[in-house]
Amino acid sequence: MKKSKNECDTATCFMCRGCLKEWHPAIAANKENFKVKKGELIFKEGDPVKGIYFVYEGNVKVHKKWGPEKELIIRFASKGAIFGHRVLGGNNIYPISATALEDGIVCFMTMDFFEATLMVNTGLTYNLMLFFAAELQEAEKKMRNMAHMPVKGRIAQALISLQKQFGTKDGGIIGIELSRQDLASYAGSTYETVFRVINELVKEEIISVSGKKIIVNNHDALLSLTKDTAG
Repeated sequence: MKKSKNECDTATCFMCRGCLKEWHPAIAANKENFKVKKGELIFKEGDPVKGIYFVYEGNVKVHKKWGPEKELIIRFASKGAIFGHRVLGGNNIYPISATALEDGIVCFMTMDFFEATLMVNTGLTYNLMLFFAAELQEAEKKMRNMAHMPVKGRIAQALISLQKQFGTKDGGIIGIELSRQDLASYAGSTYETVFRVINELVKEEIISVSGKKIIVNNHDALLSLTKDTAG
């Protein structure tokens, strides 16, 4: 990663929004910004911990090994979001990996400074606690879906989640472009199954596709697929 000179984005950054304004100069003095390229691995599962990251520009996928040759995408971090925070609590290695989905900029700060920031800024600490709680609930929901929801429903849920997080643009296109493999990793499925289900959804006119672009034509129909559970 190459260093980049950027001012703090106090309007969207998870950390800056939760800190006292008086603490912003300390953040500016201790953070480093780095340019990342599409597909670049920012850190990998098992790496020794260096610090905490935030997305300044672009999107990052947070993923974990799932079997010898598979991965499960835990979440996507977009502009302003924190990632690498799962090391809090004394872990010395990253339990997940993070990869840039597009060219962008990430903000980095050491663990010592981040922990000092949490001690001084109770608002940030509270927001982080709420974030952990929401993340845990989402993880539990995802594991339940993987156990009980048919694969078509899981893929439909993945598309709904992407639309909710990234919104739509240019006539309804979901605001992030993913490869079929990344969509499979996010839905807890395989490339072949995602390819088949996407074709089914297109034939049913629930979605339209153009390359990596996906348009949701019938949100209610897509949502109904997530209501069908097995067992």
